[in-house]
Amino acid sequence: MPTKEEVIEAIRPVKDPEMNISVVDLGLIYDVKFLDEGKKAFVEMTLTSPGCPVGPQIMAAVHGKALEVPGIEDAEVKLIWTPKWDPKIMASEDAKDMLGIF
Repeated sequence: MPTKEEVIEAIRPVKDPEMNISVVDLGLIYDVKFLDEGKKAFVEMTLTSPGCPVGPQIMAAVHGKALEVPGIEDAEVKLIWTPKWDPKIMASEDAKDMLGIF
């Protein structure tokens, strides 16, 4: 059965095109759950802002990467806004450095 970590690592190459930083490192992936005995990945994520013009493309890329994980036959990406994304708290240390957050 696939793991949450495997799905997150598969998603890691997806970048926010405005920042050129991985959505995983930005802290935009909130959770990964499994349905149907692990065959379906359910990814909860957010965007850097509600008006993000490339949101649909980012979500499609996350969906595609989740489907690349062995054992995943279906994936669903749900956009959520709670909790509000805060890079000071949610971004990785590397992403904070790239964003100039100290």
